[in-house]
Amino acid sequence: MKLSVTKLGKQYRRDFWGLKDLTLEIKPGILGLLGPNGAGKSTFMRMLATITKPTDGKILWNDVDVVANPDSLRAVLGYLPQDFGVYPNLTAVEFLEYMAAIKGLDGRAAKKRIDELLQLTNLVEAARRPLGGYSGGMKQRVGIAQALLNDPQLLIVDEPTVGLDPEERVRFRNLLSDLSGERIVLLSTHIVSDVEATATHIVLINKGQLLREASPEDLLKELDGKVWEWTVSSDDLTTLKQKHIVSGTIRRSDGVDVRVVSADQPHSQARSVNPNLEDAYLYFIGGHA
Repeated sequence: MKLSVTKLGKQYRRDFWGLKDLTLEIKPGILGLLGPNGAGKSTFMRMLATITKPTDGKILWNDVDVVANPDSLRAVLGYLPQDFGVYPNLTAVEFLEYMAAIKGLDGRAAKKRIDELLQLTNLVEAARRPLGGYSGGMKQRVGIAQALLNDPQLLIVDEPTVGLDPEERVRFRNLLSDLSGERIVLLSTHIVSDVEATATHIVLINKGQLLREASPEDLLKELDGKVWEWTVSSDDLTTLKQKHIVSGTIRRSDGVDVRVVSADQPHSQARSVNPNLEDAYLYFIGGHA
């Protein structure tokens, strides 16, 4: 099972590329696609989901050209887009039956699969309620259920935790981790903690360009000796933010504990600390590498 992307690009206007020269080889596990809003993540996801055609480059699924033969991937694809909509008057069961029919699943097999997915997404008790009364997190769980109807080998989820409360976000992360196994899961987000909690591999993207591709461990190794903590006064905090990448602050009675990402020691009292993915994200997205 292999998904290869070579020099992939999407041009929207003569002077604007949403994505440019992206080359990746993706294997089973969870790939976290991380970048700010407008970085090109959704453009990439839509091309992989065969919704948008690339301007340049190739997408190969097990060495088959997806642009020329989209059905080769669609048969094994599950997709949860960023703006996932539901029919508010349908129950979860009715909606999933409708989606199963669209995907061409046999009626008896679809019923069994829907029962399994309602259990997996913890929606059994709410299965007969209209979707219009569901919370944001419950709708997202219905979204992941419809994406899993055909037991996909490639699962794409685009900004799945936006708008979810902390408890629902943790539940959704755990669900994605449980689903990875022998399939490729692509998680696109700008929320670093979602990637930190789930991803086996990370791709950093900004302004349509690939910045880094690495395992979480290798990404953190690049930040060794570049993250610092010390205490400053509240008056000095504004000046500090103008000079350095401040990745965290905690206010205390004697001042503000600051966490700064810098290649050199930013202050004589600054002590080196272990980096986290938030530090790495700010460092690479800010163009300081």
